[in-house]
Amino acid sequence: MPKYQKKGKKELLYELLNDTDRKSVFSIISDIFILTLYHKSFPKHYFSRYLFKKGKTNIKDYFSNNFLYYKLKPFFNEHSVRDVVENKLYFNFYYSQFNIALPKVLMYNHRKMFVKGNVNFEITSAAEFKKQLEDIFEQNPSYNSLFIKRTYGSYGGDQVFKITPPQLATDHELIDKLYSEVIKSGFLFQETVKQHPELDKLNPSCINTIRFDTFIDKEGKVEIMSAYLRMSTSNKHVDNIASGGCLVSIGLQSGKLKKEGYPGFSANGIVVHTFHPVTKTVFEGYSIPYFSEAKEMVLRAASLMPGLRLVGWDMAISESGPVLIEGNSDYNMIGNDLAEGGFLTNATFRKMLMEANLLRVPL
Repeated sequence: MPKYQKKGKKELLYELLNDTDRKSVFSIISDIFILTLYHKSFPKHYFSRYLFKKGKTNIKDYFSNNFLYYKLKPFFNEHSVRDVVENKLYFNFYYSQFNIALPKVLMYNHRKMFVKGNVNFEITSAAEFKKQLEDIFEQNPSYNSLFIKRTYGSYGGDQVFKITPPQLATDHELIDKLYSEVIKSGFLFQETVKQHPELDKLNPSCINTIRFDTFIDKEGKVEIMSAYLRMSTSNKHVDNIASGGCLVSIGLQSGKLKKEGYPGFSANGIVVHTFHPVTKTVFEGYSIPYFSEAKEMVLRAASLMPGLRLVGWDMAISESGPVLIEGNSDYNMIGNDLAEGGFLTNATFRKMLMEANLLRVPL
């Protein structure tokens, strides 16, 4: 289960200097100087937002990482209720009562104590663990894989595993490693959502999820602030940018992908995709199936937890419609800032800043 290896600083610098689509060195230095004065600190986000690229002129519309991490979410989200979305087991228990489509939870555990259906039991060996997984596949013959996710804290695709029947039958080392990892804490064992064929055309190696973020204003109105599609750019089973994935902005009205896909500067360097590097599918104008239904679902989900006014939601599109994967009250807003072409261009985001009295201060 090797972790994704990010590029080193020297490698990134070499690629940047040899990028034919970058601004001149003088322009980059000038941009950084302007933003340093504007933010009153060094603009580390300059590179992660690809502001060194030609045509990126609205550099003040993008927000620093520290601002997005520490100033906004604590203001709008009540800490006492955040576990409803941050804990994946609580999330499933809470939202399943509202008839919202969710991946089916087949088993969960806390260390060596497991629960399947209405039965709890202890597993004390990898062999017993393997037998329980085999039973799940036998009871669900249509399943060709399972997702195993840490109940709490699986950020950026970390602590998310996928297991198939052939692996279960032959890869004993994998099962041993997986068992030793699972019994350290708590995990959910979920069905794999069968992705809509149109999204398989973009990338079939993983479930390509939509990241929506929603905001509830002080009058209680729920709004979708932004949306982008995430996908692996290789054959990985997770789509997270931190694991080498790629994000492409979605037009909220059209439900279509925009032109450019960003894999994350620290992960994949200077490259900006206009088509998927494996399937060769062009991004611009590609329609997301069931997008209107997905928007309706995420607005309803947000309205059911009013104590969390600013949430990032991950949603899959199955053959029969949207499936809500998870919610995040402490989500990484960097991707949304990048996808929106600078969050200050977003009217809902500006309204949020005004309520928090942050619109007129140096950002």
